[in-house]
Amino acid sequence: MRALAPISALLLLAACNNEPPKPRPVETAVPKELSGNSAVAGAANSLGTPMKDRVATIALLNKRNNLTQDLKMKPGEARRVGNIVVKVAACEKTAPWEYDPEEGAFVQVYVQERPDVSSPLAWHKIFSGWLFKNAPSVNVVEHPVYDVWVKSCAMSFPGEEAPASTSSAKPAGKASAAPSATPAPSASPAPAPTPPAA
Repeated sequence: MRALAPISALLLLAACNNEPPKPRPVETAVPKELSGNSAVAGAANSLGTPMKDRVATIALLNKRNNLTQDLKMKPGEARRVGNIVVKVAACEKTAPWEYDPEEGAFVQVYVQERPDVSSPLAWHKIFSGWLFKNAPSVNVVEHPVYDVWVKSCAMSFPGEEAPASTSSAKPAGKASAAPSATPAPSASPAPAPTPPAA
């Protein structure tokens, strides 16, 4: 009996140190009644990347299990995770030459729930509107279980193309002729600037 006591104590300690596995998100098919493509407003008049080629990153938090995941979706797509469906209708960001940079997406959120215990499960729209990355308090998804916010809208504008890569590596064995940093002196002196008229 005395020989078994230390072994049983070790087994009891080992069982106490095991943590339960973290929950994993379950992604399922979007219901047919929610899978219709949303009309993308202003797609023809958009500047920059066409609306259909933009990618919105939407964060989804399940407050029950503290599980957050990023949903990367193009406008017109819907994604279901468990009993929530997130649809993106449009995504925008301010042009680089505009003041106060902002990114946002027009999002619709549906949750499958029952209003009371005697009712069957049904899909309810809990949010429809613009969500903004830098101003999350302007529009908020209010739900006791889920939180949804915009992380980014991937798009580009004319003139934002990547510049041609300039390699600083020199071929082996060849010396590069560096241009002279000092300008050649001019034969005639430059005229003095005229003062502005008062």
